[in-house]
Amino acid sequence: MRLLRRALRVLIVLFLLLNIMAVFHALKFTYFYDDRTAVVKKPELMNRWEKTKVILFGLQYPKSVNTARPKLPFDTLSLMTADGLRLSGWYIPRDSARGTVILFHGHGSSSGRILEEAYYMHDIGFNTMLIDFRAHGNSEGNVSTIGYREANDVKAAYDYIRAKGEKNIVLWGVSLGAATIAHAVADYGVKPEKVIMELSYGSLSAAAKGRIRTMGLPEQPIAGLLTFWGGTVRGFWAFGLKPEDYVKQMTCPVLVQHGAKDARVTRAESDAIFNNIPHPNKKLVVYETAKHESLCNREPEKWKREIKAFLNY
Repeated sequence: MRLLRRALRVLIVLFLLLNIMAVFHALKFTYFYDDRTAVVKKPELMNRWEKTKVILFGLQYPKSVNTARPKLPFDTLSLMTADGLRLSGWYIPRDSARGTVILFHGHGSSSGRILEEAYYMHDIGFNTMLIDFRAHGNSEGNVSTIGYREANDVKAAYDYIRAKGEKNIVLWGVSLGAATIAHAVADYGVKPEKVIMELSYGSLSAAAKGRIRTMGLPEQPIAGLLTFWGGTVRGFWAFGLKPEDYVKQMTCPVLVQHGAKDARVTRAESDAIFNNIPHPNKKLVVYETAKHESLCNREPEKWKREIKAFLNY
């Protein structure tokens, strides 16, 4: 009996420690600090000691820096979201454009890192618009909700282009950007003509598992705790953030793109997203050499071929 009580106390202490660690991780993962000189390694590139420190104390992310500028003529944008944050972005017009593609970057990134994608879509006949998500690049805020409140950002960009009289609006997003597009379509009245989703997580809990995998740790119970506390400290139900369910509301053609070597997003997640899209004009493309990275940069010829074919039909 005494041994049982002792074992129970040890389990309770371990449970409390795991929760404390999860809270630290959740707070740091959803907050971008204003120290823009800091350099953060991806977990996949860390050595054992660096990973140990991150496991114990979490990883402090600096707010991304957007020092790039488009090489094409552009207008600088400043948009206000429905929940009161000012977003920074660019609009790159094209003569006799066939429509407008709005591009959304990933977590910890900025519009400056997806300019190559924007240039190509401009080349094949589209105006392009790029927006820094809240807490990223030159936009206001420090708190990221990994696609929950960021749906307001997608809505603000979409409404801006609609107000210009544009009828043919295409939404392109990578990782966080793709997941947030799905949320905005399902719950915010965003109705694009076409959607391109690259490297999207299937659910926020799956994204937490992917993050844990890159640290070389067992997925559970850490991923579950990280998901719970991530939503709790930022005021939303994180287990309900599911792009694989949001896409059931998409009533337009969708191109889903997956990296076969992606350690963060599994093929099963991309399959679930693809299978749940109700529109008959949908396609899943797998890039055999790609990790969780720019598909445009990794396999440029294939990426351009697929984008052109999707936007042209």
